[in-house]
Amino acid sequence: MKILVVDDEKLLVKGIKFNLENDGYEVETAYDGAEAVYLAKTVDYSLIILDLMMPKLDGLEACMRIREFSNVPIIMLTARSEDMDKILGFEYGADDYITKPFNILELKARVKALLRRSNSAAADEDKIIRIGQFSIDASRHRVEKNGAEIELTSKEFDLLELFVKNPGRVYSRENLLNIVWGYDYQGDVRTVDVHMHRLREKLENNPAEPEYVMTKWGVGYYFNCKK
Repeated sequence: MKILVVDDEKLLVKGIKFNLENDGYEVETAYDGAEAVYLAKTVDYSLIILDLMMPKLDGLEACMRIREFSNVPIIMLTARSEDMDKILGFEYGADDYITKPFNILELKARVKALLRRSNSAAADEDKIIRIGQFSIDASRHRVEKNGAEIELTSKEFDLLELFVKNPGRVYSRENLLNIVWGYDYQGDVRTVDVHMHRLREKLENNPAEPEYVMTKWGVGYYFNCKK
């Protein structure tokens, strides 16, 4: 993981860099807010440690500008402990806040905790499938179309998830019955037709003229990913 440390106190930067590198992180440094914004635009950092009071561009302004193009976790450093400074830091987009002087062990613990939360959020985001107007959250079994939630039954969701993970692939009714319901299911293929009809009723703008849940006559069903 690559971390950017930004502070005009070069000795402090050197100490933070040394300790974080000992923990296995790759660390880059900067000494003013303008340089921090430039580097954040050009390098993919896992986390940024950003001092509040700096030349050229202060930490609040730098944080706000970084937030215009990046969600990278940011820890703000400051020599002031006033609550208003902390509130402003959070309002401008900081994720955590630590007051100087600080114990380096506390800073390292906060870095580790913030990276853990960030990685967890990224993992959850990876479970969200976005295709066309649809957003499918596999972890929460939630489907949205243009931001509006669509209520699906468990089997309807399983069918849709299968389709959007394999857009354009045609599945016969027998295939769908075996994959979604299981080989030991005692029902017949008409069950698939009923569920596909319900999916169209819920997903399509006009179920009579489907744009997404498509039929390939004589073969089966597929999801049209071009919409």
